[in-house]
Amino acid sequence: MLSGLPLAGLLVAALALWVFTALGEDVLEKESFAFDQSILLAIRRLHSPTLDTLMSGITTLGDPKVLVVLSVGLSVALALRRRRAEGLTLLVAGGGAAALNLLLKNLFARSRPELWQRVVAVINYSFPSGHAMGSLVIYGLVGYLLIKHAKHSRGWIAAATIALIAVIGFSRLYLGVHWPTDIIAGYAAGLVWLTACILTLRLWQGRDSAAEK
Repeated sequence: MLSGLPLAGLLVAALALWVFTALGEDVLEKESFAFDQSILLAIRRLHSPTLDTLMSGITTLGDPKVLVVLSVGLSVALALRRRRAEGLTLLVAGGGAAALNLLLKNLFARSRPELWQRVVAVINYSFPSGHAMGSLVIYGLVGYLLIKHAKHSRGWIAAATIALIAVIGFSRLYLGVHWPTDIIAGYAAGLVWLTACILTLRLWQGRDSAAEK
């Protein structure tokens, strides 16, 4: 069964898992504090009222509630277009990412930064970032589906998807609600889950195509 899965995807997932594991060990042993604090204090120098407003708006794009509405809405739209496998994958990807993130947060129980007064409210633990993980999974999967069906502008779609995910992660650092290693770990965990979802979708669609023949 695994022979039909793209080797590149498995290698990406393995690398992302290694990154997450390494960061997790650093967090548990409190070895990343100096690095994390220096990055946040450097970003703090960029603050301005205009950027505060902009980053507060950008960060809502990775809010779990926004991602839930987006994934459910797109799943329904895909189902109506008889692309049920893609719609169901999007639902499972979003729900799985949320559940996995909550599990990991409680497992590591890392406190959030308190280097300056926050302008946005936050709850629960810090590691890994739910915004980073959720946005990579949902927007990453949407970007993948768009590229898969697009005849043109695939490069632009990929670039826009990466930029959106990156700026959401940066907004969490700018707002001081996450350590840099939270963001990196969120991306790493999200990439593992996204890869698993995409490979499962491809396997599912491959079987459907074979059955139709």
